Amino acid sequence: MDFDALIIGGGAAGLSCALVLGSAKNKPFAEGKQIGIIMHQKTSHLQTALFNNVLGLQPGTLGSDILTEGKSQLATIYPHVSQIENEKVSAIQKDKDGFIVTTNKNNYYSKIVVIAVGYTNLMTIEGLENYIEPHPRAAIEKDRIWLKNTDHLIEDNLYVAGTLAGWRSQFAMASGSGAHVATDILTLWNDGKQTKIHDKVIA
Repeated sequence: MDFDALIIGGGAAGLSCALVLGSAKNKPFAEGKQIGIIMHQKTSHLQTALFNNVLGLQPGTLGSDILTEGKSQLATIYPHVSQIENEKVSAIQKDKDGFIVTTNKNNYYSKIVVIAVGYTNLMTIEGLENYIEPHPRAAIEKDRIWLKNTDHLIEDNLYVAGTLAGWRSQFAMASGSGAHVATDILTLWNDGKQTKIHDKVIA
């Protein structure tokens, strides 16, 4: 399967990125774009999170519920975004006009790839070794990593979002990072014109 943009990771950053990309479906510059997300969530810190300090979330909200509800939200509102379940990425290979993404089950081709998995040193995706460095905003004893980037961009058309981009492990930061990457991709698709997507209440 071929994609215009493929997101790796279904945590806060990955889901936020997918939702913002999906929301541009009626814009001419996004028409017909194939968007996918590989929904690997086992390493997401949301699995054990409890939220009392996040704007807009009811105190006591569980991170595990956000993961489940986020998948449903994406499927219900933006069903054109392909959700790929039960697959884990093992390698990313640069190709002439994009990237070949290899999982335990399939190979995918995408013009743009967004990496939004966790920042533990257990992250083992072949092809990213040259970008791995100690995380700049995590305690040294935790042995966290980041993928060296400039404003979320690792190299042309290869992005990183969330804690792996160098941000602290805070829900709002990870979500915002994913949205940031999505608007950068939409700007790219919109011929470099600064782009964001907002829904508005019709009076």
